[in-house]
Amino acid sequence: MASLGIEGLAVAVIVVAVTIGTLRFLLQLVKAAKDLYGAYKELIGRSLLLALEFLVAADVIRTVALDLTPRNVAMLGALVVIRTFLSWSVAVELNGRWPWQTGSGGSSG
Repeated sequence: MASLGIEGLAVAVIVVAVTIGTLRFLLQLVKAAKDLYGAYKELIGRSLLLALEFLVAADVIRTVALDLTPRNVAMLGALVVIRTFLSWSVAVELNGRWPWQTGSGGSSG
């Protein structure tokens, strides 16, 4: 039940962020505010990052609490890798650089 609750929280984060972000975007559109798209994109992206973290936590809880078999641990590992890749992709889209890079757009090393 805990993992289902956390998954529900992740879905709620996405729904609330999209709803509030869209309403704010439309209200600011009427006011002709600047950089509307950037602010909207950042809000949605950060909400997706938070939701992905919740989903990983729910998967860990489900795997540990329900059935800790090698197959389930392997599936958990694959899900974590996929969701980590998605998180990095969203972070690159938001920041213009990889999460481990410093500055804006510089190369690592």
